[in-house]
Amino acid sequence: MDLHTLKIFMAVARERSFSRAAEKTLRTQPAVSLAIQRLEGELGEKLIDRTGKEPVLTDAGRMVLEYANRFENMERELETALAELHDVRAGRLSIGANESTTLYLIGHIMQYRRLYPRVQVQVRRCLSSKIPTQIVDGDLELGVISYRPADEQIQSTPLFTDHLAFVVSPRHRFARRKSISIAELGMETFIAHNVHSPYRELVLQAFQQHRVPLHMDLEMPTIETIKILVQRDEGVAFLPRMCVVQELQQEVLRAIRVKELDVERQIRLVYPARRQLSHAATAFLELVGKRENRRTGESKERVRTFRVPG
Repeated sequence: MDLHTLKIFMAVARERSFSRAAEKTLRTQPAVSLAIQRLEGELGEKLIDRTGKEPVLTDAGRMVLEYANRFENMERELETALAELHDVRAGRLSIGANESTTLYLIGHIMQYRRLYPRVQVQVRRCLSSKIPTQIVDGDLELGVISYRPADEQIQSTPLFTDHLAFVVSPRHRFARRKSISIAELGMETFIAHNVHSPYRELVLQAFQQHRVPLHMDLEMPTIETIKILVQRDEGVAFLPRMCVVQELQQEVLRAIRVKELDVERQIRLVYPARRQLSHAATAFLELVGKRENRRTGESKERVRTFRVPG
């Protein structure tokens, strides 16, 4: 059974006439009759009752017509999807990110949506450690991670540079301090994210290196719950600075520099190295590159502006 034969059958069912179906399908009437006979023989069921003035569908014929209509709709959807794949103005874009790295996409997505309003953008919440594998497997087109991928099948480009911030409640004893030593943190209750990351490991290593005890007495599943607990002075935390910008501006949290812990987080947009991207994904990648080049250029210009002549 092939789609061409199904389309002939659908034409007969809709037109209720072999001759009109032949005109619709640009075939001769005998060719249409032969196609229906072959379809009936292949399925082992009589699909059309030819005893009356007009061909009438049997129960089996009505069932086949229902499925044939589904095939026709799927064919249209496939044609539309393939057309959108080659048209950046109306495609789909899937990006994987975790809770914190999603924040670094907001500015890029806003600009992208202004340029390509008909593209459907789906940001899926994923574990950062799983994103490279999902991209290689084709589950995602793009991803956002906070480390450089080791897999040769993955390429990456810088998206944003952030830092880990040590945050406390405004009521905390350190709240008025601008900087502290890691040695002063040995008695603090830390509230940690229970998803492991390279930056959590860096913090652990720093405390071990300086022989300072690290009391992670609370572990929470989301950054939002960590921020709420810190605001209520239930403990302190290391969080990506981007995730606490609003709270710092509202002065419900305070960020204090830890002298021995200046951890930079480079957020990277990752994509497959050996698979062609859709036009929608390619356009997003180009947008990120242009924004990063412009930001880098502005940073260099500021350096030139404030350089003291020798």
